[in-house]
Amino acid sequence: MDATTPTRTRFETGASDLAEGSAARSLAHLAEQAAWCTPDSCGAAATVSTADGTAETPTAVTHPDLSALVSVQWESGEGPIPAALDTGRATGTDDLLHESRWPEYRAKALEAGVRSSATLPYRRDGITLTLTVYGFRPGLKVEKGCTATDVLGELAATGLARERRYREALVEVDQLDTALRTRPVVDQACGILMYVLGCDADTAFDTLRRLSQRTNRKLSDLAGALVRTRGHGLEAELRCLGEKARRPHRAAARGKRADTAADTADTADTADTDAPDGGPTP
Repeated sequence: MDATTPTRTRFETGASDLAEGSAARSLAHLAEQAAWCTPDSCGAAATVSTADGTAETPTAVTHPDLSALVSVQWESGEGPIPAALDTGRATGTDDLLHESRWPEYRAKALEAGVRSSATLPYRRDGITLTLTVYGFRPGLKVEKGCTATDVLGELAATGLARERRYREALVEVDQLDTALRTRPVVDQACGILMYVLGCDADTAFDTLRRLSQRTNRKLSDLAGALVRTRGHGLEAELRCLGEKARRPHRAAARGKRADTAADTADTADTADTDAPDGGPTP
């Protein structure tokens, strides 16, 4: 993409890449656009992190030397990127030569010839995108507002959130499809257990679930095996598990009967107390 490409086209292309392309290629393209949109910038970096923080943070930079600047911030927990993630606000420094907040980041940046930087965070649906631009000279400033770099970040973050929702929807659809396809087999397996154990449907399903956990097999796979073998060879184990599954139901039934008996006794006592002396209870 050359310098004559309209700015709006660059934004729209970047958002499309984030929604459809690979994460690495999308972030690399985004970092290049951020550097191009920011006057006096010598390079840029883009990162994506999730709210749970379980996965490694994807990062893209426009120059290999900038990778060390991002890495030192993750390792030390200090720098404009961690600060922007913590506060949700744009964070930077006009001149790293006189910066005292982030000693490790400052040393690494000055070693690379970077004198100023600014980081913009964008939060959407549990993910945070950061755009960091760097300058060889002091005075580089990028703030939230109607600037080209900020608009680029807003569009890119929206594209990332849309892509995440789309992937989550695909996973949910796949799970529902699997459940619909395996439900008849599970029902057949429960019917076999009801016949073998002489139990009700709830006990049969509890038994199937316990056997799945005990053998470390998927419920659908186990149900399919039971349907194929009609439960032959597993009668003793099924009866043992079925007995364990019945116990909670029996305990609940005994508790219900005890509560009913107690209520009946309380009612009788109340009636005796309210009866007139020397006369029958109304």
